[in-house]
Amino acid sequence: MKKLSKVLLSSMLALGGLLSNAAVSQVNAQEEYDLVVWEDVNKGIGIAAAVEKFEAEHGVNILVIEKAYAQQLEDLRLDGPAGSGPDVFTMPADQIGTAVVEGLVKEVNADDAVKASFTEASIQSQTVDGKLYGLPKSVETQILYYNKDLIAEEDLPDTLEGWYELSQNNTSDAYAFLALFDQLYYTMGVIGGYGGYIFNQDENGNYLPEDVGLNNAGAVEAVDYVSKFYTEKLFPDGIIGEQGINVLEALFVEGRVQAVISGPWNLEPFTSAGLNYGVKELPLLPNGEHMQSVAGVKSYNISSYTKNPELAEAFLLFITNEENSLVRYEETLEVPAVLALSEHPTVVENDAAEAIALQSEHAKLVPGIVQMNEVWNSMDPALQIVMNGQATAQEALDIAVQQIISTNQALQ
Repeated sequence: MKKLSKVLLSSMLALGGLLSNAAVSQVNAQEEYDLVVWEDVNKGIGIAAAVEKFEAEHGVNILVIEKAYAQQLEDLRLDGPAGSGPDVFTMPADQIGTAVVEGLVKEVNADDAVKASFTEASIQSQTVDGKLYGLPKSVETQILYYNKDLIAEEDLPDTLEGWYELSQNNTSDAYAFLALFDQLYYTMGVIGGYGGYIFNQDENGNYLPEDVGLNNAGAVEAVDYVSKFYTEKLFPDGIIGEQGINVLEALFVEGRVQAVISGPWNLEPFTSAGLNYGVKELPLLPNGEHMQSVAGVKSYNISSYTKNPELAEAFLLFITNEENSLVRYEETLEVPAVLALSEHPTVVENDAAEAIALQSEHAKLVPGIVQMNEVWNSMDPALQIVMNGQATAQEALDIAVQQIISTNQALQ
C-alpha cells in the first residue's frame, strides 16, 4: 500500500492539485516516511528503482511527490516552516543564489572525488562562495527540433538568417520556424552571440551585478534582428507572452511548423505524441557566431528544514551516482551531468544527447546569484513590447537595464 500511495499522491498533485494544501500537509507529516522528496512532474519514474533500492539498503520509507521543479523553491518558503515541506527537492541552478541567501538549503558535504565525477560547469552552478549546496541532476540547453515529415535534414538552414529567408518565402500551410524570442531564456543565445551579457565578471569569476550588458550595442542589434520575425508576421500573434510556449508546442505537435527552438524537456512529450522529428544544434547567427544558448542545470538539494539531514545527504549522493543517473536518463531522456556518462554508448548513440552536447559547447550558465531575479522580471516584458512593435530595442532595453540596476542596488 505504501508504494501505491506514493503513485497516487504524485499523480493527483501533477494533475492539478486535487488535494488541498491541508491534505497534502497531513500526508507529508505522516511519521511512516523518513524522507519526503519533491521530484519534477512526470520524472518520478526516473528515480523509482533507485528509491526502492535506497529504502531497502537503509531500512527507511521515502515519499516521492511530483511538483513543477521551477516552483519548488517558492513552495518551500511556505511549506518548510510549516513542517510540511520536503527533505530533498529539485530546482533550476539559477535559483541557488536566492535559496542560499534566504537560508532555504543546506550545504552538501561531498568530497573531491564526488565533485570531480560531474561536469565542471554543473558543479560550479551549485557552488556559492566556495560552498556546495546541491548535486547536479541533469544539464540542458536549447536545441532545434524539426519535423521530418515537413522538411528533410539536408534542407535545414545552417543559419538563423537562412530560417528567416525560408520563413519569408514559405508557401506551405505550416510555419517554417518558431522560437520564443520574446523571452530572455531563448533570446540570450542571440544576444550573447552578438556580445551582450547579463552580468560582467571580475578576474576571479565573481559576478558584478552593477555591470549589466543587456543594452550594449550587440544586445540591441540582436534584439532588433529577431524582432523582424514578429513585426513581419512570420510568427503567429499568439506566440508572445506567457501562453507562447503552449502555442509553439501545440503547433509543432499538430504538424503546423517545420522547426522550433525548444529544450530537452520536450523529447519525451514529442515522442509520446508520435511525431517523426529530428534534433540539431542551434543555427549560426548572421555574424557567423554560434548562438550562446542558456545552459541549464537541474539539481537535487537538501532543505534547511529537514529533520533528517544525514539521511538526506546520503540519498543525494546515492540518487546522483553514475548508475542511478544512467537509469534516470534512460527513463526521462534528461541528459545527466555525470562526466563518465558523456561517453557512455547509451548517451553517445542518442541524437538528442549529441545535439545537446554540441550546443552545450557554446552555452553559458545563468548567473546563480540573487540579483538574477530582477533580470528575468525586467527583461521579458521589455522584449515583449519590442516584439509587439511598441518600442525600439534600444528604448526597451535601456529601461529594463536601468530597472535591473536600481532594483539590485536596493538589495545591497
